[in-house]
Amino acid sequence: MKIGVIGAGAVGSACLISSILRGIAREIVVVNRDRKRAKAVVTDLQYGAALSSVVEIRDGEYSDLPGAALIMITAGMNEKGGGATSRNDPAGRLKLLESNVGVYRQVLPQIFRTAPEAVNLVVTDPPDPLADFVRTFGFTRVLSTGTYLDSLRFRFHVARHLNVSPAFVEANVLGEHGTSEVFMWWAAQVAGVPVLDAMQQIDRGADVRHSIEQEVRYANITIIEGNQASQFGIGMVSARIAEIVLRDERAVIPIGSYNPKYGVTLSIPSVVGQSGVVKILEPAMSDEERHALQRSADTLKAAVARIQS
Repeated sequence: MKIGVIGAGAVGSACLISSILRGIAREIVVVNRDRKRAKAVVTDLQYGAALSSVVEIRDGEYSDLPGAALIMITAGMNEKGGGATSRNDPAGRLKLLESNVGVYRQVLPQIFRTAPEAVNLVVTDPPDPLADFVRTFGFTRVLSTGTYLDSLRFRFHVARHLNVSPAFVEANVLGEHGTSEVFMWWAAQVAGVPVLDAMQQIDRGADVRHSIEQEVRYANITIIEGNQASQFGIGMVSARIAEIVLRDERAVIPIGSYNPKYGVTLSIPSVVGQSGVVKILEPAMSDEERHALQRSADTLKAAVARIQS
């Protein structure tokens, strides 16, 4: 029950504290370009970790990763640093791709030398094309955090408008973790009741749908405008994904993996276990949603083509 975390910045630190609080691993190794920072983050967390399940957390090098079942890769430039904070820029997170490919070129060979069989969870933005880049280094177990967080945001805002708990909303966002993401309104439900029907019952129409989509699509920018980095939600999601993998839960979640049908990594509800995605379960869609998902896939293909040329 060992995991590695590459990168001890805002997102990496959020992944760490969430992993400790969930008690998902017995050992966590933190690797950062500046080891002094990794040591400081680890030292800080060690003092409070005694309040959670027993865990050995330590700063280390890539040579300390053998035996890790899963490695979270959080290293790279964030949206604030990369200037990807404009709601009017259709590129969104994809603007960070080339810069973070440069970071990954330095990181991936070292991971492959020491932990080639580990499940790699790509957290760095944009996670979907970066996951495809990870695959080019020979890794066979690669996940993107994908639209899991987007789906939770979707459920939260739907629940708020319907005045119910988000735990009882089943609603997914598919495709890219980014501006081309697809909201699955047609299949969204609250305890078996279609969300669209529930909204009609309380006179909530197309304007509310548009408002929810805007809230979700640009949630990261809203957070960054007030707190410099969008970190806590993705940290909690990453820890939950790691938990699913380490416990071989076979949970079904919207998560990014390579999909041969679309020829790219994108998010579709999938069965996740100790080897990563075990099976992709593509849901029924309206024609509009299916076309939107294909457009999202085409957007990601174009992004991947940029880093392969």
